[in-house]
Amino acid sequence: MGEYTSVITWNRDGAIFTDSRYSRGHRWQFDGGVEVPASSSPHVVPLPMSVATAVDPEEAFVASLSSCHMLWFLSIAAKHGFVVDSYRDEAVGVMGKDSSGKMAMTLVTLRPKTGFSGPQRPTVETLASMHHEAHDKCYIANSVRTEVRCEPIL
Repeated sequence: MGEYTSVITWNRDGAIFTDSRYSRGHRWQFDGGVEVPASSSPHVVPLPMSVATAVDPEEAFVASLSSCHMLWFLSIAAKHGFVVDSYRDEAVGVMGKDSSGKMAMTLVTLRPKTGFSGPQRPTVETLASMHHEAHDKCYIANSVRTEVRCEPIL
């Protein structure tokens, strides 16, 4: 179906390195030209070695699941003739030990809130069905072992 690429760059910038006090700050570059400052999570590697204002892999993982779900949901809603005006998801990921005792993102909960306009509005049941279908079609959710829950906000 396609190849997807990113370029991750990091430089030591004169740090000793072997004392493990080097900066975890780095850059993500994507094919469209967007560059994102990235770092380890301050929850994993303490400041100042982490960069609190940068995106960390754990946040990106949660955002990737949320974004994929949203894009499928919007497509499904459009096919049903619903006009979506807004979509906001305050998704949360939880780190913990998986069944084999390894640290992993064990749960991601999506909490999408959608705004609709126009004469046709989904019922609560239709909204739940569209979110279920979006979850089933989401490439990212289909690619991970993490439990992904969707709890739409009505």
